Order: sequence, then C-alpha cells, then structure tokens
Amino acid sequence: MTTDATDATGSTDAHATRRRTVHSAGVALAVFEQGDPQAPTLLLVHGYPDTHRVWDDVAADLAADHHVVRYDVRGAGESGVPARREEYRLELLAADLLAVADTVSPDRPVHVVAHDWGSLQSWEAVTEPGAERRIASYTTMSGPCLDHMGFWIRHRLRRPTPRHLRQLLVQGAHSWYITAFHLPFLAPATWRFGLARAWPRVLNDLEAVTPRPDHPQLTLRQDAIRGIELYRANMRPRLRHPRERPTEIPVQLVTLTRDRYVSGFLSEGLERWVPRLTRRELNATHWSALLEKGAVVAGMVREFTGRIESGESGESGEAGEEGEEGEHLRNGGSLVVVTGGGSGIGRATALAFAEQGSRVVVCDLDLAAAQRTAELASLLGPVATAYQVDVSDGPAVDAFALTVAAAHGVPDVLVNNAGIGHSGTFLQTTEKEWQRVLDVNLWGVIHGCRAFGTLMAERGEGGHIVNLASAAAYLPSKMLAAYATSKAAVLMLSDCLRAELAPTGIGVSAICPGIVNTNITRTSTFSGLSAAEQAAKQARASKLYARRGFPPEKVAAEIVRAVRTRKPVVPVTFEAKAARLIGRISPGLLRLAARLDLG
Repeated sequence: MTTDATDATGSTDAHATRRRTVHSAGVALAVFEQGDPQAPTLLLVHGYPDTHRVWDDVAADLAADHHVVRYDVRGAGESGVPARREEYRLELLAADLLAVADTVSPDRPVHVVAHDWGSLQSWEAVTEPGAERRIASYTTMSGPCLDHMGFWIRHRLRRPTPRHLRQLLVQGAHSWYITAFHLPFLAPATWRFGLARAWPRVLNDLEAVTPRPDHPQLTLRQDAIRGIELYRANMRPRLRHPRERPTEIPVQLVTLTRDRYVSGFLSEGLERWVPRLTRRELNATHWSALLEKGAVVAGMVREFTGRIESGESGESGEAGEEGEEGEHLRNGGSLVVVTGGGSGIGRATALAFAEQGSRVVVCDLDLAAAQRTAELASLLGPVATAYQVDVSDGPAVDAFALTVAAAHGVPDVLVNNAGIGHSGTFLQTTEKEWQRVLDVNLWGVIHGCRAFGTLMAERGEGGHIVNLASAAAYLPSKMLAAYATSKAAVLMLSDCLRAELAPTGIGVSAICPGIVNTNITRTSTFSGLSAAEQAAKQARASKLYARRGFPPEKVAAEIVRAVRTRKPVVPVTFEAKAARLIGRISPGLLRLAARLDLG
C-alpha cells in the first residue's frame, strides 16, 4: 500500500485545525490535525454514524499538550466512498488507520483513541503482528474486537450456565439494530425517510446529549446509509470464524456504565488477549461520553498516555476468565485512599489493594504508623504515600482531599476506616466522651464522604466509598451506647449516600465486622473507671479478641470484594452475620440480649 499526504491549509498556527488528505487502498481520507506536531500524537477514530466532529470537545482539550489527529473513516464525512461492500472490510479499515499514523507521525508511534465502530476497526490494527512498532497505546470505548467477541460467544454457548445464557440474551437485545442493518431495505429507508432528521431528538431523549449546532454533522443521512456496509461486510464473517488476536500494546478499556448497546460483561476474559490491560469506568451513555463529558474522557486519555510516555508498563492487576458481575475495581491504575491506615483493618486494607496493583494513599493521626503502612504497601505494589490527618477535623480532611487530588488524582476508592472504641452505658458516658466518639466514628466518616465524594462526583468517572460500621450498628448493647450509636449512624448514612450517589456511578458499602483482632481494644476507653481500671479492662478485651483470632486481613478481603461487587452491606465474622440474621427474624431477642452486662 502506498500513501501520500498534502497540507490543505498551510497554517502555521499549531493550535488551529489543519486539513490534509491521505490516500489509502484507493480511498482519499480527510485528516484533521491540531496541536504541536512535536508533541505525542493522539489518533482519534470515530464510530457510526459519526464523523471526526464527534471528537470536537475531546480534541480541543487534548490539543493543549498533544498532537491531535482525527480523520473521517472511509465512506463518512469528507473522505472518499468505497465502490463495493468488500472495501469496508476491517483489514482495509485497519490499513487506513496505519496509513494515517504513518503520515502524521512517521518517526514515532501514535496513541490510538477510539469509540464505537472506530474501536472495532482499531482493534483490528492493534492486534496486527508488529503493531507495537506503530501504536504506543490504545484507549477503547464501546467497541469490542469482533474476534474476541466471537470467542466470547462460543465460550458461553459451550457452557450454557444461567449466567452465560442471560448475558447472551441481554447483549442480543442490546444489539437488535445489527439484525436490522442486515435487512435489505429497512435500515437505509429508515435513515433516508425520517431517522436522520429525528437524530438530534433521539440523542437528547435516549442519550442525554444536549442539541448543538455542530452535531450531528450535515452529512449524517449519507454517512449513516453508507456506514451500514460496515456491519454487513464484517459482523457475520468475524463472529462465525474468530481468529486468535492477542496484542502486547497497552490498552485502556473505558466501560460506559449506561451504554445501551455494548454491555460491560463483553470484556470478561479480555486479559487473555490483552495482558497489559487497564480498566476504567465512566458514568455516561454511549454518546454522552464524547458529547457531554469530553473533558473527562480527555483526562482519562491524558493520564493513560502520560504513564506510557513516562515508561510505565500500563499493565493492570490480574482478572480471571469470568470476573465478577458488577466488578468495579479491576485496573492496576486505581487510586485508593484509606483513613486510619496506620494499623489494624486500615493497614490490612491498604496492603490488600496494593497487592492488586492499586496506588494507595493512607492517613492516620499517628504519622509514623501511616508511614510504616505506606512502606509495606510499596513493597507489594506501586509507591504508596502517607499523611497525618485528624479525621474529626473537617477543614483538615477537606485540605487532605485537595492535596490528594493535586498530588495523586481523584481517588477511585475511599475507605473511611478511622475509628475508636468506647464502652459504657448511656448514663455513665459523659458529654465529652460522647463528643469524642461521635467526632471520630461519625463525623470522621461524614467529613471523608463529603470531601472525597464531591471530588468523585465532579470527576464523573464513578468510584466507590467504603464506610467501616460494625456489627454493633444493628446489635444493641447497654454497654456500648455511644459506640453502637455512632456505628448505626454510619450504616444509615451509607444507605442514604448510596441512594444519592447512584446516578453518578459511585457505589457505597458499609462494612460491619464483629470481633476482630486489632489494636482498637488497646486504645478503647471505658466510662466511669480510673486509669488503672481502664488499663485492666483494655488488657482483658485484648485477650478476648486475640482468643477469637479473626485477623484484620479477612476484613480487608471482604472490603476489596465489596468494591468489586458493589455490595451495599457486608457483615464480617460469624457473630456479625448471625446477629444480622437474628435481627431480621426475631429483633426482640436482640433487644433482650442488649440487657446483658458484657463488661
């Protein structure tokens, strides 16, 4: 294949849009460039029925520090139109992509970013042998590799479990339009006689895309009709006869959580083909990702390509063939913040996430303990960082959140773990003791949720908040008046916050451990006792918890699982689970047990 390029504008402004033409396999491709040609090159590939204009917002953002290149794929926009259906085959579309890359960046690999059908054809190029010499990284949205999908379908047909059958049925329902596109006259007629005119309203009503003067493009009707050939030339042959298509190129998979057409479970087992895979989520519909959240997409691309340019591997944490439905935290680039991370459950949780490959930030009132946790976490995963923070101090937590965002980014997961223990009846517990327990156990969680939850919601990429409650949240005891009240409030706060943040894609889990062997017993306080009596009580409680022998690492494993599965409430330990069950079956029995003097 031969290519040539001509500059159509002659513009010397690096930030202006410059047009050129690239010839590939008998078709003239309209190519548009922005940004400094000496900067890393990003090649943006659009889908159906779009043109390069669908990337306007993303391109404008990225052009500030990248060489941004877009082109109209064959048959769309200002590019040439193939004469036969065979000229829409994926191998020719991939050749087009590589021809554009060779022209605009002949001496340096490009970073490919693609959406919808742009992703399908980009997968073809990315999985070509030797593609790593021309492509530095690949970010894909809403478009699987057809070969990978062919094997995905085969696997589920050969193992027709209820879950596999449900996935096939769900995706089949989402892909209804593919069948329609194979009908001889219906799909072209639909676009020709009404759908093209109604498309802005469809995007507004179904995709939450605000109408704008420059979208959809003026050539929509003919682009849509011609683009039907993409489906007819490729879908059946590739799905029926999939090929082995691995790649060593770092891939960032951005799953759109409200996509009506491409289900998230289509990427299960993708690590088989892509060992250097990073998974991200974006709370967006199929088209709103580009047309409403362009700055968020640009941020994801900038962060990923920046890591690749700096020499990081781009590899993710491990994931199995199946994965867990609803799994959220699956990429090794995730950022996790853990409060009270200096010891116990907090330290175990930080280490569990670090072992997955997550970047970890821990804070604690005891800075030395937090630093030790960071050191241990750094031995298991990326370099971790420690900060000294009093979670009961709202302005301090706000400042901590802004520091984390500036230095590390907005976290994907927040674990509000910091807490203190206290024992005493209601009448024994002083106002000062009540204030101390509520300041840390309740207000500490409130401060963390507000400071980091706001950042997560503004970022628009979803996330997860974990709040450490306790079995005491639903297991009353006259000896734990302040402590149980604080934990019950955390449990209810989590339920309320979960409902509020659901539209943003942010999950909330409340973890309710029972008796766990941590140092909380050595720092717990007791109402109405002298210093010597307090020390004796602490020693007895520590021995009891040690004999129980339930380690904090098991709680940490449940926390990681809760983030993956988005489980709302997680009792941990036998007694916690039993108490929750009894509370549902016979709450009166728990009220009787609350009268016992456990001190």
